[in-house]
Amino acid sequence: MTEEKAGVKLPPGMLPEGTLLDLMGIVVTEATPERIVATMPVKGNVQPYGLLHGGASCVLAESLGSIGSALHAAAYGKVAVGVDINATHHRAVRDGRVTGVATPIYLGRTTTSYEVVITDERDKRVCTARITCQLIQAPPGA
Repeated sequence: MTEEKAGVKLPPGMLPEGTLLDLMGIVVTEATPERIVATMPVKGNVQPYGLLHGGASCVLAESLGSIGSALHAAAYGKVAVGVDINATHHRAVRDGRVTGVATPIYLGRTTTSYEVVITDERDKRVCTARITCQLIQAPPGA
């Protein structure tokens, strides 16, 4: 595994291998309940006009908010499941990488909400998203 692909070590159950994160080239570089950071290549994640697909931005945002929520939920012996996401796409990106930074809006015992800001390589805002997760009892074996 290359250093670029390695990212940070996530807890068991949050490993990216074989998941959508892996398929989309998302690399998590920082992960705590208070701040989650990841990069994603634009190449391979575009719509027919060659622009970053809005759905790809939503996948990045939901992934970051879910990771932060799961890290927070672990303190309560719970797991996090997404219940709402919304996103505003501000500008188009054609190449390079985007970076997503998720910070908590609310960290409770039953729900969490994160704001996710996605920027391009010039540090221009591409997308702003909000994700809310519900914290539930971990199913057996989780």
